[in-house]
Amino acid sequence: MNAPYRVFNLQKITGVNKVELLSPAGSFEALHAAIQGGADAVYFGVEQLNMRARATMNFDITDLMTIAAICHEHNVRSYLTLNTILYDHDLALMKNIINAAKLAGIDAVIASDQAVIQYAASHKMAVHISTQLNITNIETVQFYAHFSDVMVLSRELSLRQIKQICHTIEKENICGPSGNKVQIEVFAHGALCMAVSGKCYLSLHTQNASANRGACLQNCRRKYKVIDMEEGHELELDNEFIMSPKDLCTIGFLNELIDTGVQVLKIEGRGKSADYVQTVTSCYRKAIDAYYDGSFSLAKAESWIEKMRQVYNRDFWGGYYLGKELGEWTNSAGSKALTRKIYIGKGNHYYPKTGIAEFLVEAYSLKLGDKVMVISAHNGVTETIITSLHVNARGAQDTAIKGDLCAFPLQVPVKPSDKLYKIVDAIQEEPN
Repeated sequence: MNAPYRVFNLQKITGVNKVELLSPAGSFEALHAAIQGGADAVYFGVEQLNMRARATMNFDITDLMTIAAICHEHNVRSYLTLNTILYDHDLALMKNIINAAKLAGIDAVIASDQAVIQYAASHKMAVHISTQLNITNIETVQFYAHFSDVMVLSRELSLRQIKQICHTIEKENICGPSGNKVQIEVFAHGALCMAVSGKCYLSLHTQNASANRGACLQNCRRKYKVIDMEEGHELELDNEFIMSPKDLCTIGFLNELIDTGVQVLKIEGRGKSADYVQTVTSCYRKAIDAYYDGSFSLAKAESWIEKMRQVYNRDFWGGYYLGKELGEWTNSAGSKALTRKIYIGKGNHYYPKTGIAEFLVEAYSLKLGDKVMVISAHNGVTETIITSLHVNARGAQDTAIKGDLCAFPLQVPVKPSDKLYKIVDAIQEEPN
């Protein structure tokens, strides 16, 4: 990671509320993965009125009761994102979603459009102000304090600017509708948009797919040529991906970020897979806990960063928090994860007395010693090493191939909807 790590002296803190760790949930698999990872709260979208409306993993309005029940069972707060630009024809759906969320017991709505803010507030539904509203100063905080107790700051602010806003909230006792002091939320990890606080229009201008309506086609992640229109000369660029930022990673200076006075640390990734959510959430959970017990160290920070390099990433940088004015751009398309997962098959049966899971192999092969991952809408993410393998009726075998029913020890039950993956090095050739 390029952002510097800064050593600090911290005595063990007691009697202080920890910052809230907020993780993305784009599916039931990711929801359980966030809970596994130690999230204090999750955020998610339903239908098309959220900034990941184009994602295939959005929930339906009928899922709200189930989401709320799962979160309440695990003492995790639930926040519904309803943060796109709205038109008149969206208002009825928006109201139906908020009504259903309130009935289900969802804890808050994350909003940017004043129609959502006004409707939610008028129905006593807690409102969190989205980063889409680009809050960059204390006067704006004071304005939205009439409607909201939690506000996400612009991603372009420095630690010094964030600290000043948090200090002024305390000093001037700026309170939200609940009567409690306004809480500040910031992004701690994940993909960054090259536009200010995600307010990009490239996708709209080129393909009539508005990023601000949740339909971004990520034009910025592509290669481009710059051509002199008068003489046709092509400009040589050191970095072909001149609009594709590296992923934000603050774990190396998390102490400074928490020291600004922020109360919520948010992980980006509602379009990411459950293993990404579980891995990143667990790393930040450990880092936050280490901050408060005084055991945070350079070695630990580096180990967490290395762990997060195993899952989807575009390489890491510290964002604008440390005073940088220009972004750092990735030098390749897609993920730079050190590992990748390959689909093997789906769940078939579970034998609870022996703790054996059976899967139908639908692609490639599986053998003793393989590292595998099971992703489940009921149990999140489970990893294990194949130490024994029973195939069909042939008993113990070294290998299972496509079409086989294979069984191996697994500590969690499986269902037919569960998916089995083999984890391999990213540079490894396609398996047989």
